Amino acid sequence: MFNYIKDGSLKRECRKILFDCDSPEGKMFDVLLTGFILLSVVVVIIGTVPAVATRFSTEFEVLEWIFTIFFTIEYIMRVYCEEKPLNYIFSVFGIIDLISTLPTYISLITPSAHSLAVIRIFRIIRIFRIFRLFYFLSEGEALINAFRDSSKKLIVFFSLVVLVVISLGALMYIVESDEEGTAFNNIPVSIYWAVVTMTTVGYGDIAPITTMGRIISTFVMLLGYIVIAVPTGVVSSSMLEGYEKSKAKTCKNCGEKNNRSDSLFCKHCGKRL
Repeated sequence: MFNYIKDGSLKRECRKILFDCDSPEGKMFDVLLTGFILLSVVVVIIGTVPAVATRFSTEFEVLEWIFTIFFTIEYIMRVYCEEKPLNYIFSVFGIIDLISTLPTYISLITPSAHSLAVIRIFRIIRIFRIFRLFYFLSEGEALINAFRDSSKKLIVFFSLVVLVVISLGALMYIVESDEEGTAFNNIPVSIYWAVVTMTTVGYGDIAPITTMGRIISTFVMLLGYIVIAVPTGVVSSSMLEGYEKSKAKTCKNCGEKNNRSDSLFCKHCGKRL
């Protein structure tokens, strides 16, 4: 047994189960983990209904500990199997896994009933484990990669949108603030109006009353369609590029790997693919 641990065989077997989705063991574990995540989320959601939570409090407590122990073992094994454990510990999903597991243990050493109520609220964080299901779907992974590849463009675009929203809010404050009965009595409220209008939500709680304000509103509404369309185009373009890379043909003659999936000849040497 000690030799099995010492020579790294245990770690290799665990990595095969935890990270190799193509192996039978990995697929079985992924199905089990997916089921536990979904079931734990369902339990958390149903547990917020007072009548149900009171009637089945014991059952919920047992399920809570089953989920906690399972996710704790999974977390420890992932840390153990990682060649660089800190990469997982400080990753987004590593932090979510840890935070969503801790409250159950904290409840054992917290005597105050009020504190326990607060801890139960933090258990809802487990819902965010459902985002890990993206890693079990190739389509979800492609979407995550597309957002990662286009992140710089999206950051620049949304930074520009923030500047435009602030400017429009300030402009509407200048135009509307002197009117009697206006809702644009400060710039933060005006910025809120700009965000609601630009996103085409339109709650209707704040509306301009001057002619110039309505002209600006029309401009903001039309601008909102661009705000929605640009990020969609950026992400779609990144997804298309990722798909092309995954389907790219490799030339047997020169080794060029970036030929389009529908190419008949190599773009580097001209040989037939």
